[in-house]
Amino acid sequence: MNMDGLDPTILGPALLAGILVLSTHVPMGIKVLERGIVFIDLAIAQVAGVGIIGADMLGLPMHGGSVQIVATATALSGALLLAWLEKHYARSLEALIGILFVLAASIGIILLSKNPHGGEYLKDLLVGQILWVSPHDLIPAALIYAVILAVWFIFRERITGVLFYAMFAITVTASVQLVGVYLVFASLIIPALTVMRMRRFRLLSGYGLGIAGYAIGLSVSAIFDLPTGAIIVCAIAGSSLLFSRLLNILHNDL
Repeated sequence: MNMDGLDPTILGPALLAGILVLSTHVPMGIKVLERGIVFIDLAIAQVAGVGIIGADMLGLPMHGGSVQIVATATALSGALLLAWLEKHYARSLEALIGILFVLAASIGIILLSKNPHGGEYLKDLLVGQILWVSPHDLIPAALIYAVILAVWFIFRERITGVLFYAMFAITVTASVQLVGVYLVFASLIIPALTVMRMRRFRLLSGYGLGIAGYAIGLSVSAIFDLPTGAIIVCAIAGSSLLFSRLLNILHNDL
């Protein structure tokens, strides 16, 4: 146990990164669950990951704008494919999303197979390196999320088809580079699933659960020197489970 690990200069930017990711992922998660396409974020995140790996193979600086452009373009291509599949194969869409995920994951492994640090690189892509996020990294993500949120809440009734998938791809691409694939999925699905049956305060409760999970996970990880991304996923799940039990006790009066 190491209480000195609770360094605000490290945990502060990491928590802010989590809050930024949650700002878009909770409302999008509710929409995803309503549409029944639960694994879309894993598929798009994995496609974006292939773009990031490709950019690295091309020798592009990993924290530069060029990587963001390549990853976003790759994710958008996956989003356009899903929009087309939804239009023509709607009844099989969830299965096709799963196939896209496993194909993208396999392509990523193939691309990294000749990289001597491929295993570590893949782990970073999946679990993320949220503790290494700097305030400088948060600025472009915050700008992207601000635009996405403005469009989302102003035109929410009109966001369907290609526009929905494109917005999703842009958002997930930014998030994967901040927190990794696993935390993207946890942030999108777990809080949204927990609050879906609520009649009031649904979005606010989802935000609260997500923030609590990030705060608890970061603290536990720092104190006990445990893998940060994995601990945050468990903390979000634990917080959501406790809240779900509370809803059962209250008979969902919220």
